[in-house]
Amino acid sequence: MAVLNFVNSFMSWYLKKRVQSLESTMNRGAEVQMETFHELLNQFKKTSFGGDYGAGDIQNFAQFKSRVPIQTYDQIKPYIERCMKGEQRVLWPGEIKWYAKSSGTTSDKSKFIPVSFDALNECQFKGSRDVIAYYYHDHPNAKVFQGKGLIIGGSHQVNELSASSFYGDLSAVMMNNLPFIANYLATPSMDIALMDNWEEKLAKIIEVTHQEDVTNISGVPSWTLLIIKGLLERTGKSDLKEVWPNLELYIHGGVNFAPYRAQFDQLISQGGMNYRETFNASEGFFGVQDAEGEDMLLMLDYGIFYEFVPMEEFGKDSAKTLWLDEVELNKNYAMILNTNAGLWRYVLGDTIQFTSKNPYRIRISGRTKLFINAFGEELMIDNAEAAIQATQSRCDCLVSEFTAAPVYLGTDNKGCHEWLIEFDKEPLNLEAFTTILDEELKEQNSDYEAKRQSDLALLKPKINICPPGTFYEWMKAKNKLGGQHKVPRLSNDRKILEDILTFAALKQ
Repeated sequence: MAVLNFVNSFMSWYLKKRVQSLESTMNRGAEVQMETFHELLNQFKKTSFGGDYGAGDIQNFAQFKSRVPIQTYDQIKPYIERCMKGEQRVLWPGEIKWYAKSSGTTSDKSKFIPVSFDALNECQFKGSRDVIAYYYHDHPNAKVFQGKGLIIGGSHQVNELSASSFYGDLSAVMMNNLPFIANYLATPSMDIALMDNWEEKLAKIIEVTHQEDVTNISGVPSWTLLIIKGLLERTGKSDLKEVWPNLELYIHGGVNFAPYRAQFDQLISQGGMNYRETFNASEGFFGVQDAEGEDMLLMLDYGIFYEFVPMEEFGKDSAKTLWLDEVELNKNYAMILNTNAGLWRYVLGDTIQFTSKNPYRIRISGRTKLFINAFGEELMIDNAEAAIQATQSRCDCLVSEFTAAPVYLGTDNKGCHEWLIEFDKEPLNLEAFTTILDEELKEQNSDYEAKRQSDLALLKPKINICPPGTFYEWMKAKNKLGGQHKVPRLSNDRKILEDILTFAALKQ
């Protein structure tokens, strides 16, 4: 205990000093980003990729974006494959021996994202520290480091590509590079944390950690809820604070937390629980919630130079990118990255909105492919999640998972949105739930409201309730349990929804 008290005191002092540096960075955000651009440009000129685009005489951002086209994963993949075979200085002048395996593209089952040591130390690990730095700044008496941190990572062991290069999901890559003190403060042990079989790992986590003094949790909400429910069942307790009395912080990311908040409040009803959101991916660490109730800060000194494409321009050959000093508030942008792991003008796939420019604050509005726009309604995932959150509050129900897709106009039918919903607590009246959801969608999205007017172009949503466990079993069948895997909540086609409907019917 004395050792943990010392660690907590030291980390509290160290992290509070970091906040002073962060405040300076946030006060001169555009300047910091342009400094980052020129630092990255110097590295870009040392790479084969840069050479292919005449990097030698590029002097500024305007020249850079006129020479280098926006890159999807499929377009940059040949260069990544060269790196994976052992060739160096292809995308980044520093050594790259780690690759984060993430969900794939239309042409590949998986993507392999290069992770340099610069990206690990100056981006991923820095982001993990900074979210706790801000927490300690707001809670001077915090005791996060006086207990263990439950890290709910992915389910892929590190695999060998060659004698000197390896891949795994991001959490596996990070765990294999953690400093000693971080491993000492984490639970479960790495042999459990990196198990391939998610269900076996889930059982092991519950068995091992229910006896630990856990003060903080990090993980995707959907998988975290499964562990919490398993812990309560294992211990016979009704509240997680009865299992871990010193639990004070949950760090979440990967999906919008708002639709899950009611479930967490139900399972952790005793006071003193705090929540912080982060925005990170295999490609980098981008955002940190510095205080509860605030939108996330866009992190500007992590070795990433950001570009932004207005969503109405995204996908067009004529699309122009903006840099930080040119963005507008409350507008949807697709994120384009230039990183210290060698991703150049790379399409991340997430969309954001700026809610403040002093400092630069963002919220995730969706994915470039996670929307429904079959009738001009342009329904984004943030609209759908906000509507679900409001609807479950008004109907006194709990939605655990959902997905939605369009029903297209036909000769004998009008169009609508079809929803497949799994409830922890079903509404008393499904028709009333449907009506209220429709109202909330109109409230969230004026284009949806216009298309719904008088039922002319779009009818009221169609709701299907699926049995408990359907989404989990479907994810299991797709070998997508754990880690950053999540249910696609909106699709502009019916493939995913039809697949889950068929799966649910076969299971009955």
